[in-house]
Amino acid sequence: MSQLLDIVMQSLGNQAVGNIASKVGLGEGAAKGAIGAVLPMLLGAMAKNSSQQDGASALANALDRDHDGSVLDDIGGFLGGGQANNVGAGILKHVLGGNRGRVEQAVAQEHGLQPQQSAQLMEMLAPLVMGSLGRQKRSQGLDANGLADQLQQFQQHQQKAQPKQMSMLGKLIDRDGDGDIKDDLLDVGKGLLGNLFKK
Repeated sequence: MSQLLDIVMQSLGNQAVGNIASKVGLGEGAAKGAIGAVLPMLLGAMAKNSSQQDGASALANALDRDHDGSVLDDIGGFLGGGQANNVGAGILKHVLGGNRGRVEQAVAQEHGLQPQQSAQLMEMLAPLVMGSLGRQKRSQGLDANGLADQLQQFQQHQQKAQPKQMSMLGKLIDRDGDGDIKDDLLDVGKGLLGNLFKK
């Protein structure tokens, strides 16, 4: 598992997953599987966006301005306060653009969710991922290039560890593909959070 993904997962923890599952109306097992598929998608999309200097600078500025990591200090309060979905929707618009619907549909199909549940899940996770990145940026004193390097390292690690799955995720994020991504997307989520939730 990549260091960056591990950091994000550690930031969530069991309580956050329980809160998300309750809000979305899922059992914890189903929530874990869906979260395991969504996290690499979000980080992969951020890695893609930050591969260009303008994108890296925009992400770094957004973290400095709005996502310093403080959201992680009271995840339950944030998710229960009614602002998570609005904040998350704005993040997803920038990160996924017009591909958001396709990603949500893929997550819903493979994890037995309703489309609205998939949308809610991604909206809740997006600010938490940004908060994790913001805290990482602050703690390590990363500039835009350093942040982009970490995201690229994540992407390279995932491509080596799960090349087939990451290729399919790339098709979801990058272009309109007609390939069958069902089995591949399901595999991405399988076991990804296992080590975290056994701790």
